[in-house]
Amino acid sequence: MLNLTRPARFAAFALLMAGITGAAQARDRVTADTILTNARIYTVDKKQPWAQSVAIRDGKIVAVGPAAAVAKTRGVKTRIVDLGGRLVLPAFGDAHAHPLFGALSKTRCSLHDGKTIEDYKRIIAKCVSDTPGTGTVYGVGWEDSLFPPNGVPNKAILDAISTTRPLIFDSVGGHTNWVNSKALELAGITKDTPNPVNGTIDRDPATGEPVGSLQESAQALVAELIPPPTDADYQSSILYTARLFNSLGIVAWNDAGVEFDDAGGSRMVDAYKAVKDAGKLTTYVSVSLKWKNERGMDQFPGLLKAAERANALGIPTHTVKFYVDGVIPQKTAYMLAPYEGDTQRGAPQIAPDTLKQAVTATDAKSMHAFLHAIGDGGVRLSLDAVEAARKANGAKPTYHMVTHLNVVDPADQPRFGRLDTYAQFQPTWSSWYPYMELTEAAIGKKRMEYIYPAGSIVRAGGKLAYGADWPVATANPLEGLEVAITRQVAGDPKAKPLVASEGVSLAEAIESHTLNVAAVNGMAKFTGSLEAGKNADLVVLDKDIFKLPVHQISKAKVLVTLFQGKAVYGDLGALKP
Repeated sequence: MLNLTRPARFAAFALLMAGITGAAQARDRVTADTILTNARIYTVDKKQPWAQSVAIRDGKIVAVGPAAAVAKTRGVKTRIVDLGGRLVLPAFGDAHAHPLFGALSKTRCSLHDGKTIEDYKRIIAKCVSDTPGTGTVYGVGWEDSLFPPNGVPNKAILDAISTTRPLIFDSVGGHTNWVNSKALELAGITKDTPNPVNGTIDRDPATGEPVGSLQESAQALVAELIPPPTDADYQSSILYTARLFNSLGIVAWNDAGVEFDDAGGSRMVDAYKAVKDAGKLTTYVSVSLKWKNERGMDQFPGLLKAAERANALGIPTHTVKFYVDGVIPQKTAYMLAPYEGDTQRGAPQIAPDTLKQAVTATDAKSMHAFLHAIGDGGVRLSLDAVEAARKANGAKPTYHMVTHLNVVDPADQPRFGRLDTYAQFQPTWSSWYPYMELTEAAIGKKRMEYIYPAGSIVRAGGKLAYGADWPVATANPLEGLEVAITRQVAGDPKAKPLVASEGVSLAEAIESHTLNVAAVNGMAKFTGSLEAGKNADLVVLDKDIFKLPVHQISKAKVLVTLFQGKAVYGDLGALKP
């Protein structure tokens, strides 16, 4: 037996204990699967805005910060990816999209690529030729601005293509149907047909005959002529949108207007469930249930059933979408004062008292109200409803949101902050100059000073959340970020800005497309910023948008999109330092 002196025995014991402790620490130390390093990482975390490295394990962020600190999570099998100084951001979210409608509109007779009426005529004629038979030819995507002075198209253009089969085309914003004479005939629409509630059959002022344009709820008069999508169509639409959005760096969306029945069923929710169960849903989804304007509070029990069922199926559903008004060029948006040179000011599509009651009931169930409001009158009614809910129910962690906000009266701009209500803008809409010309003709120069007042709302203490309203506008967040800052056409420094003072900073714009979207989508606990404990949802860009001239931000590209640590677009292995 080795005979050690007492000091030597103490030394040997200390070495033994140190070894045991070291082994235990090694076992307890979190080892990353992947470390992204040598990067400029903008975290959207105010405690640590910038970092050099991020460590990922099992789809979650286990460390983010200086390279030396994150390197402590390295193990024998850890994959090290040198990003060569590239910019990393949290993956983007979208607070307002129409994935099913959008994808279907791209796969049917799409007019989105048309730039002139001649383009529309050519595309529609080809769709008719490519679709034999006598059934309806339906499509989406025509622009209001190509039909001045009020965005109302005429049936004569479609009749020149076909008078023997119905032609029905939805506007890019979904508020107007353009139809031919055959569609009017089959739907039984004549000069004697009364306008439905909240809808308008546009008519020839001299004869009273329908001209071929149906506004808002009047679209329902031809709805039965449009072939309904199948369940397979819905599922394919989700997959199409997911691929598109992933390629743009988006891994979260809110489907802004899902239909349901009184029993709580929804084919749209079922489609999401099917895609998720197949392991193909490469994005977070939240669902907004569409309030039926033609009904009142009698629909609320069915809405709650639909939300309960969807949540039980694993499709988060905590938002109700209210269409408070219409659009400005056709004068269906609700304004506080009459339209320019007119006596009318539009009308709300939901009675103010009903809206207050519905939003209060929604808030009481800890659900969020998502209010479509374009005119300054619609915005005020929306904020009044939120204020009524706050007074009735007290402070609650509900993220109410008003979307579009084409015109916001200065008196209402500070109310977003006071009512803890998000202003949900489509940033690229600030560069739609043909549409803005129709808008100015309808509301005049003075009210154009209050168009999309994002900067004023932020300065008054409000928060922004971005959503493209795709397919109405491009879903590309990088293009949106640039326009949010410049208020100009993306990539064109010479373009006239739309009220330049209403631009926001790059940091504010990024937060509004990441963390703030996660908040209104009910996902801020696990995504929206790059912090330890959150899911590894991030994008790698080819250019550093913090260093680019502002008018080049839209030219940056997403190289890789990670969703829960896995690449759903691009390949980390293809990146060279």
